[in-house]
Amino acid sequence: MTPGPSDSDPGRPRGHYIRSLIAGSIGNMIEWFDWFVYTTFAIYFAGQFFPKGDSTAQLLNTAAIFAVGFLARPLGGWLLGRLADRKGRKSGLTFTVTMMSFSALLIAVAPNHATAGYLGASMLLIARILQGLSVGGEYATSAAYLTEVSKKTWRGLGGSFQYISVTLGQIAGALLLITLQLLLSNAQLMSWGWRIPFIIGAIAGVAVFYLRRGMHETEAYSTLANTDTENKRGTIAEVWKHRRAAFLVLTLTLGGSVAYYTYTTYLTTYLVNSVGLSKEEAARINLVALVVFLFLLPLGGYISDKVGRRPVLIFFGLGTTAFTYPILQGMQNQPTWLWCLAYTLIGLTFVAGYSSINAVVKAELFPTEVRTVGVAIPYNIAQAIFGGTASYIALAFRSAGHEDYFFYYVSACALISLLTYALMRETRDAELTHKTALAGSGLAATGHVDADTRP
Repeated sequence: MTPGPSDSDPGRPRGHYIRSLIAGSIGNMIEWFDWFVYTTFAIYFAGQFFPKGDSTAQLLNTAAIFAVGFLARPLGGWLLGRLADRKGRKSGLTFTVTMMSFSALLIAVAPNHATAGYLGASMLLIARILQGLSVGGEYATSAAYLTEVSKKTWRGLGGSFQYISVTLGQIAGALLLITLQLLLSNAQLMSWGWRIPFIIGAIAGVAVFYLRRGMHETEAYSTLANTDTENKRGTIAEVWKHRRAAFLVLTLTLGGSVAYYTYTTYLTTYLVNSVGLSKEEAARINLVALVVFLFLLPLGGYISDKVGRRPVLIFFGLGTTAFTYPILQGMQNQPTWLWCLAYTLIGLTFVAGYSSINAVVKAELFPTEVRTVGVAIPYNIAQAIFGGTASYIALAFRSAGHEDYFFYYVSACALISLLTYALMRETRDAELTHKTALAGSGLAATGHVDADTRP
């Protein structure tokens, strides 16, 4: 089932909306493909830029640069979120994919340490900062776009396409890794094969740029454009008026981001470094688990449209708090690919409760004029502090000989978010479209109304 057009805009055919939904999703997929292949292929290129030390030390260096990319995300969320709130969702999405394509190309051509010393590592750092800026704006703009373009009664399902496309990007990266492992030797992958995904990402980004130029603007933003709110759109002062919602975004993101990055991006490293599986086994487990996760996401969105957002989020919080330690420790106790796959699937089933609807919940907390920047700033702060550092913290605990401390850390973060879910209001029936432009149709001239409300 595909989210349909807004009832408030019967003049536009269903296919017009579906094409825009696909364009937004594909672009988001390419953005996150470029973002995630960094960690997917880190086990191959870490030694190219940081030749000294054992494998854990090399991975710590690449994880540190990965974390730096996250530190750039709040700034990108503010700058590009402001662009999307002032100039439209289409403009914001087109700019983010341009920046991501360039940064992928920069990584692809970065020289290794043997050729140019730490110049390559410096280029890697610059590229990750640019990617951080891009993803910082992409997430919130995509969340606003997919939520606004979906019908009210299936916004949860429509919003789930945000993480569906994120997961498709990860699956594409995992498939590419497995393909290259079959076609190339380990030495070839470590020497030059790791550059291939970044070249592909750069080229795909150019294609998405032209695809996004053909997207239409959402009805919610088009309605806002006809009001006198231009001086409020995307401003920090206006976001401050909704600071309670911003704080909710930060706390409800905290646990979800740590759990998501633990069971997806860090998982491959954990299975190889800590559990003792081969790189090929770890890659296959990651791929199969992500494919299953892909089908859990629309299910979570659909359920949230029927029973509300909070029960689905609480399912994630309870499951991740209680079962993270048994899942991660269980992989080490039973280090076979089948048991590790089973444990991973259990973990991702809980994570789907967060990932399937987190975008739509956050978008529903803010009015149209600050929806993008209001989500972007607190979301990216939480990602920078917690999500982006998850791999580094895990490796640091391992290096210190206390790896199980990381298991407790993930559970503690999930518990904080669980308290947020238990106390927050339900957002399923939130209204999205600014009313002032509709005053002439008999609606009130203040507040917000959903795009599905008929005059």
